[in-house]
Amino acid sequence: MIATSNNIVSRCALGRKYDIPDGSHHESFGELGRKLLGQLIEFCVDSFLNGVIEEHNKKKNNDDDNSNKDFVDILLHLQEKGMLEFELTQADLKALLKDMIVGGTDTTSTTLEWTFAELLKKPNIMKKVQEEIRRIVGNKSKVDESDINQMNYLKCVLKESLRLHPPLPILLARQTTSNSKIKGYDIPSKTTVYLNAWAIHRDLELSENSLSENPEEFIPERFESILIDYKGQDFQLLSFGTGRRSCIGISFELASIEIILANLLYWFDWKLPFENGEVVQDINMSEMSGITVSKKSSTSSSSHIIFSLI
Repeated sequence: MIATSNNIVSRCALGRKYDIPDGSHHESFGELGRKLLGQLIEFCVDSFLNGVIEEHNKKKNNDDDNSNKDFVDILLHLQEKGMLEFELTQADLKALLKDMIVGGTDTTSTTLEWTFAELLKKPNIMKKVQEEIRRIVGNKSKVDESDINQMNYLKCVLKESLRLHPPLPILLARQTTSNSKIKGYDIPSKTTVYLNAWAIHRDLELSENSLSENPEEFIPERFESILIDYKGQDFQLLSFGTGRRSCIGISFELASIEIILANLLYWFDWKLPFENGEVVQDINMSEMSGITVSKKSSTSSSSHIIFSLI
């Protein structure tokens, strides 16, 4: 999952996969994605990105057709044609690429990991979402975007996963523009306030109807009858932030997660080891603190999960 999410961002931004070192770069793209999240203040990625930009400059041409160009190609093309309203320096370009790596790789793989953990613990939900996917896709060799748009229950599963496990649970930072009073507390102007989306998603006072039932439980059906999106206007789902500073990559990340999730559930059957009708080992749902909140471990003792190609 980590490799796949890394390669999706890599191909869109840089033009090719960078999951395997080929001698031209010090480290693979996937390794750098994790390192960026853990060591944001270091400069370990500069040589890698310098090499990427140099490669794109060498192959750069004057073709105005941007259909087959990646993110770096397009920016360099706009810069060369003088179509940007600002100066795009090498440092600016590297900063943009770092944002894409940090914002679009580990958050995606973390969400996929939590979603599969929840589905493995609830085989009935796993079966229900697989039946929807396989019914819609039929006997085709791949899952299309048009198929994803019809998978309403899959979207409910993803919403419920992001409600319980937002990748960035306490990093919704805002600054007050004036003196405020909230529940008896005086908040001075220009105070940085951190919103804990993890706790808000579990707050019964903010929930309505089915959303208020068993907030700690993984129940995708709670979203079937309630129209809630990811735009941050509903407090029940703040996984991508809210307001003008919400995540600008919502559409990209959702498309990546949905297509990976749909393919894995379409092609494979997944389950935990069973013996005499009981699970041999359950999944450890402990969280590991960091910029993203990933699972602490795969299972309670080892990472055995049974999957089979249908």
